[in-house]
Amino acid sequence: MTLRFVPTPLVPVVELPAPREAPFDPALVDAIVPSPARDSVLARLQEPGAFVVTTGQQPGLFTGPLYTLYKALSAASLARVLERQWQRPVVPVFWVAGDDHDFAEASHASWISGEGTLATASLPPRMPDSPLTPMYRQPLGAEVQTALDALAADLQPSEFRDSTLEWLQRYYRPDATVAGSFAGALAELLSPLGVAILDSTHPALKRSAARHLIRALGLARDLDRDLGNLAAELALAGADPGVAVGDGATLVMLEGRQGRDRLVMDDGGFITRRARERFDMSALQRIAASEPERLSPNVLLRPVIESALLPTVAYLAGPGELRYLALTTPVYERMRIPRQLALPRWSGIMVEPRVDRVLQKFNIELDELLEPAGALEARLVRSKLSEATVRTIEELRSAIGSGYDALGTSAAEIDPTLSRPVQGSKHQALSGVQDIERKLIQHLKRRQEIELGQIAKARTFVRPDNKPQERVLTVAPFLARYGPSILLELAEVIEAWYASALEGALNPS
Repeated sequence: MTLRFVPTPLVPVVELPAPREAPFDPALVDAIVPSPARDSVLARLQEPGAFVVTTGQQPGLFTGPLYTLYKALSAASLARVLERQWQRPVVPVFWVAGDDHDFAEASHASWISGEGTLATASLPPRMPDSPLTPMYRQPLGAEVQTALDALAADLQPSEFRDSTLEWLQRYYRPDATVAGSFAGALAELLSPLGVAILDSTHPALKRSAARHLIRALGLARDLDRDLGNLAAELALAGADPGVAVGDGATLVMLEGRQGRDRLVMDDGGFITRRARERFDMSALQRIAASEPERLSPNVLLRPVIESALLPTVAYLAGPGELRYLALTTPVYERMRIPRQLALPRWSGIMVEPRVDRVLQKFNIELDELLEPAGALEARLVRSKLSEATVRTIEELRSAIGSGYDALGTSAAEIDPTLSRPVQGSKHQALSGVQDIERKLIQHLKRRQEIELGQIAKARTFVRPDNKPQERVLTVAPFLARYGPSILLELAEVIEAWYASALEGALNPS
């Protein structure tokens, strides 16, 4: 029995991206993170008529949760489907959002311990009043070694254990940054799939993006109005994009005294939301020319910048992104930049052999294991009651119900006020039966603690902390147990999924 992959689709994929004519900008070559496949990826990017499929994510410790890899594998898989369809190079590009400043999200990683419980390692938190340093400038620090040691302690001896740890240790070093380690580790891991890892904080990319950011600032008032109107329309339709707009904030971030800060319109100029630093347009244009690394897009502007810089035909997004990307239409239109198609990334569960053994032992389905804890266990324990006991309990309930109902009818004929006491006695009697049934089940639970513990551990593997597996667990333990070939196997599964989902669009009748 081997590791298997079970899709859990976010939304249907029904629309095929459209080709566009926009060559890859050679100025961005240096922003592609080094990897064993870098030269071949660059050669494909620079072929005439090449397209790209993009996705991206903010950095995470030990490459972050599984969905980060699912995004990259989705881009690689859809690129292959489109390349066959169009007979032109289609390159998957992963945009590392190194400007992101959410250290709390980027600084921890989780896995299943040797005892079958959820384990988490975290870097020390920032102080509440600390500057919001972007992840491309945030050092990991000495504590990253403690996190690596904790992970290593939970990895059982296996063929791929040492190579997995060596891979992480090459990048997650105390002197490395959060974003740099993330980008390097992903570039090596995804190299066999031909994924280009793009460092969005590289000076070459910053210089190319700066003019678009300045243009967004020049259009800030119009964009704020357009976005506010569209958000209101979506709200009336029952949609919540999950991003606040129409409040005077621009789509551009600036690194200042308090770290990465949002620029807000103020009295004909701009002011940073946190530090209250004031800038006019001339000052921001000078920053764009001499210090472009200080400027970055927010989540609504980032995909627009991607489309302005890359020949991208599709962006593969998670559920939250799909919601807020519905707001971006006026941004593309105002900035006169082609809009790439937003499509859902693959979503799914890695089911290990140990989980499948539990499913087979108890004759249950994966969906039952994904239910909240307690429901499945109660059904399994109740199933251990003998047929005679179950029949007796049901007969007793039925007899109590019919007997008291008949008694209630007779009592009401004598005196209508007697109906309520009779019904009260009925409920007490049924409650007594329920108490007996509960005590029987409690005793059975104590006798089945080992088996129920197996169920609990299996659930932790597929729904840790009662959350989707892909949003909690990191990939390293899977690589240590099964080897890097699981990524190639998963890519094949995802490719088949996209091909099947788009079958009608790929082969119209």
